Amino acid sequence: MPARLFGLRNRSIRDPRAMGLAMRVLCLVLAALQLAPLAALRHALFYGYQRLMPRERQFAGAVIVAIDEASLQSRGQWPWPRALVAELLDRIAAARPAVIGVDILFSEPERAPGEGDALLARAVGSNRIVLGVAGLFERDPRFPDPPQAVPLYVRGGQELSLPRFEGHLQSRPEIDRAAAGHGLLNADAADPVIRRVPLLARIGSVTVPALTIEMVRAAQRTQALRIEYGGDGRARLRVGKVDVPLEPDGSFWIHFSPRYADRLVSAGEVLSGKAAAKLKDSFVLVGVTGLGLIEWKTSPLGEPLPGVEVHAQILEQVLEQRFLLRPHGANWIEAALLALAGALLLFCVPRLRAWLSMLVLIAALLALAATGALAFRAGWLLDVSTPALGALLVFGTVIASSLTEAQRQRQLLRVAQAKAAAELEVAQRIQVGMLPNPRIAFAQETRFRLDAKVEPARTVGGDFYDCFLVDARHLFFVVADVSGKGLPASLFMALSKSLLQSIALRELDDPGRILSRANTEIARENPESLFITALAGILDLDSGALALCNAGHEPPTLRRLDGTLERTRSEGEPPLCIVEGFQYTTFRHALEPGEWLCVVTDGVTEAMNARGEMYGAERLSEVLSRQREAASPAAVLAAVRDDVRRFVGATEQSDDLTLLCLRWSGPVEPVSADATPPSRTSRIRGGGEG
Repeated sequence: MPARLFGLRNRSIRDPRAMGLAMRVLCLVLAALQLAPLAALRHALFYGYQRLMPRERQFAGAVIVAIDEASLQSRGQWPWPRALVAELLDRIAAARPAVIGVDILFSEPERAPGEGDALLARAVGSNRIVLGVAGLFERDPRFPDPPQAVPLYVRGGQELSLPRFEGHLQSRPEIDRAAAGHGLLNADAADPVIRRVPLLARIGSVTVPALTIEMVRAAQRTQALRIEYGGDGRARLRVGKVDVPLEPDGSFWIHFSPRYADRLVSAGEVLSGKAAAKLKDSFVLVGVTGLGLIEWKTSPLGEPLPGVEVHAQILEQVLEQRFLLRPHGANWIEAALLALAGALLLFCVPRLRAWLSMLVLIAALLALAATGALAFRAGWLLDVSTPALGALLVFGTVIASSLTEAQRQRQLLRVAQAKAAAELEVAQRIQVGMLPNPRIAFAQETRFRLDAKVEPARTVGGDFYDCFLVDARHLFFVVADVSGKGLPASLFMALSKSLLQSIALRELDDPGRILSRANTEIARENPESLFITALAGILDLDSGALALCNAGHEPPTLRRLDGTLERTRSEGEPPLCIVEGFQYTTFRHALEPGEWLCVVTDGVTEAMNARGEMYGAERLSEVLSRQREAASPAAVLAAVRDDVRRFVGATEQSDDLTLLCLRWSGPVEPVSADATPPSRTSRIRGGGEG
């Protein structure tokens, strides 16, 4: 019988050693979550969230004046004379924007002769323009002193772990001194995809805000920045009337929106006076976007962006007051999710079947994914990838340990079977002696031909078949497999066979009713809680109507006249003595003269060779398909038996091998009115050709 019928899987999956190992794996993953979060996996998760849920722009007042390809073609290649840059800034300022930020460094001397630096410094000073500063990990000898920065006041809380730079790049001193503010241009250099930027950083002894923060401050004409801590312990950067929550390292997670065409205005249009209306009351960023002049950044949306557009997106978020934040105590929340998912799996997997356990795992992973997605929609960056990975490890540990224990139990079962070999030999002799010999019993019958074989194994007992005419028109047959082994199984087979015979003689036309009645009767005499898989059928010898009922047995194979094989799908109902009072179903088929039916037990399909491969239903079908239309039942059974022997080779037979083949020849006129079918009592017993 299949191993699952012995309950091996359920016992092994509840093994306490498997549970203990899974608990240790869960604890290790929890520790790893706290000590070394998987940053790459986390970033990939947040990358996916951004692609699924990009930010919808609500504030359209961040405008980029782009020195683009069109501007370069009309005004000359970069770098432009600083007098032309000064003219551009004056044109922008004439449109009365809220503030102007320049994402360009003028660190080198002016190449063109004249007073370009002075003109640019005058334009910067007269128009309250914020200039950029780039942090360097080494000092640049041209700029030995820290950059200018507005005061920063901290009220309570812990000191932030801000990025630190030893040196910096800035515009030439004459230009730099004229600026209304200085803002940091750096992003997270360690990440090839722009996900976050520092809003505050240390350059030498000075704390410098990001360019976007400095633009917001300059627009409000605020003279200082403040860091305050709320009740949740999170630092918030107060810029006038604007509050920006900070991560512990002073960084800011960018929630990117798709690119909008109206976000960029060509510098050439501004110089020609065509774009003044677009700049009024806007936060204007000036930057170079011409191809080949800048390094383009990659956003989580997969779009290449110029650095100045990254600043524009940050400005939009700050002014919309929509932020992405890691929750306070995020690691502990993620650890709790992992513990909850692990506990769910540890509770459910030992109690459920394998496919239900897999459904529980999938449901847990989907719940984690939904939790992370809902949190992202609310503005929280919750890493559910590590809890999901931990849940997979716990599930795999439980399953692997359970399979190991199941293998150990199967080995113990084989040892026990070997010890019972002597008893099984007695059971085999009892079984063989009770089985009819169809060739002799139906030797005079012309309406059908039937043959059956049983080859008992040394280690298992309990297979049987039976066949007899219940009246002149109907043939009853059954192939069954008793669970268990040894003498109890053989005796239970004898009891079951006798009860089936008695019931079949009373219930003449419906194998479903026969097995339903047998289920009740046999269960009364079943102190060992054995069960039986059975395939019972009644053939109308005059019409070819075939009624079948399958109680957990191998589906029979029907050969049609055109040579096609039909594996009848009447399986799915429980074996006898499993479900009390179960009402079995009868399935009906119509046979044509010459069609035949082959029934086997799982000793055929589960026969195993030296490599541990099973014979299987597919190989059985191949053998049956090669049989001629006129092949006798005896020839069909011999072909199957010989093929199984070739497949198994020298491997010891582990289960009884039982086969029955029934061929309907069609109705035949009786020889005389006095002819009578062979009676039940006149059948010759002898066990076929076993």
